[in-house]
Amino acid sequence: MASNLYKQKVLILDFGSQYTQLIARRVRETRVYCEIHPFNLRLEKIRAFSPKGIILSGGPSSIYDKDAPLADKRILDLKVPILGICYGMQFLTHLFGGVVAKSADREYGNAIITIKDDKDLFHGLEKADGQTVWMSHGDRIDRMPEGFEALAGSSNSPVAAMADKSRRHFGVQFHPEVAHTPEGPRILKNFLFRICGCEPSWTMSSFVRRTIKKLREKVGDDRVICGLSGGVDSSVTAVLLHRAIGKKLSCILVDNGLMRRGEAREVMELFQGYYGMDLHLVDESEHFLEQLKGVEDPEEKRKIIGREFIRVFEKKAKELGKAKYLAQGTLYPDVIESVSFKGPSATIKSHHNVGGLPDVMKLKLIEPLRELFKDEGRQVGLELDLPKEMVMRQPFPGPGLAVRILGEVTRERIEILRSADVIVLEEIRKAGLYEKVWQSFAVLLPVRTVGVMGDERTYENVIAVRVVDSLDAMTADWSRIPYEVMASISSRIINSVKGVNRVVYDISSKPPSTIEWE
Repeated sequence: MASNLYKQKVLILDFGSQYTQLIARRVRETRVYCEIHPFNLRLEKIRAFSPKGIILSGGPSSIYDKDAPLADKRILDLKVPILGICYGMQFLTHLFGGVVAKSADREYGNAIITIKDDKDLFHGLEKADGQTVWMSHGDRIDRMPEGFEALAGSSNSPVAAMADKSRRHFGVQFHPEVAHTPEGPRILKNFLFRICGCEPSWTMSSFVRRTIKKLREKVGDDRVICGLSGGVDSSVTAVLLHRAIGKKLSCILVDNGLMRRGEAREVMELFQGYYGMDLHLVDESEHFLEQLKGVEDPEEKRKIIGREFIRVFEKKAKELGKAKYLAQGTLYPDVIESVSFKGPSATIKSHHNVGGLPDVMKLKLIEPLRELFKDEGRQVGLELDLPKEMVMRQPFPGPGLAVRILGEVTRERIEILRSADVIVLEEIRKAGLYEKVWQSFAVLLPVRTVGVMGDERTYENVIAVRVVDSLDAMTADWSRIPYEVMASISSRIINSVKGVNRVVYDISSKPPSTIEWE
């Protein structure tokens, strides 16, 4: 639950919608703090949260399904504004005695609604003009509950929005949180500011001030160990802690031999040299490569790297002396995943994370970024004056280059991939695309192909180039980068990376593919 420092809070109850995180992001963008919790959150916890408003998410269920998710109906007695979205609206209808029925035609995609009342939820929107919204439902409201009135309708959904203004309960059949509803942000702002009376007080500068104060109080005279990889999350966590507790923080950088070219040196120069942190480099590259010898299965690679990282980290932490806390760069999507609508998602692949360390080392966990989305974490980094190139760095997998080398990981194959990866990033930056795409990287495939170089036959490796657009890595689409950029990447890799004679471009989206290949 949120700290009491956040007085302007909105609660989002998750009924299983694929868009629930997007609702939270849209609320945060208005500078109002919010949290996502499962639909069945106990009433006493809802009361303790003390929300200024409650948003009921959409979901894949029908309200009449045998196992349909149902929130505690006593939330209706809390006298706080409620906005039901899609399934959330149908839930409100069901609780108040209205009728939800199957639509004659499933309504999915763009739809035009006509606004009948523009005083509250639709304030500032033109009644005369139809508004484009995004629908995704198979049920609709056949009869509104007593006390509700229709605010808008569409050809397929006569009640596309409704309200009981005396109770401040609102419902919309469409999804205002998605980009396909152009006026969605305004609708959400109307709910947050006009109806809930929220104030835009959630800023990253206020977050930094509050967090530093809390960290100082929590740590006191004790010491904190932090694993620093050079990635955005661990870097921001380390600098935030250093700002709060100074020399009581010790950071450990484990070089597992799977980092990008020059990465360990750059991290040491920045955090030890510039910031003056107590940072310890542990070079275990030879050991990690020995453990990975002959291993081709990606899940086995991840397990080995995770296990060995814990072993090395634990050993070094003990050498540094007694510490009470372990700091970790956990973000809010990780927290949501652990308490999601249906519990943790099915394991697609293991994630290398020092989250396993507290059980091993008996340390208490500190996660200063656990309330933040990725973009908010970046903003915190800028507030802390971290270099922009570090803050805007693209995500990099915990197991490093091992999961971008399909097949066995050897020193020779690492060097081939490192060289290709440098070229991909250089060309993406040169084209001004680095901060516009989510990720861009090279993958070394476990195949060799025939080619011709200097009138001679070659039989060498293939590099796949992966560039994707995404907001939060939950979904992603392959980037339509200019052909000339593709051509430059391909030409440079083939001409300068020894052992490669072919480059391919990955045009798969997530889902069904993942962003990383392993």
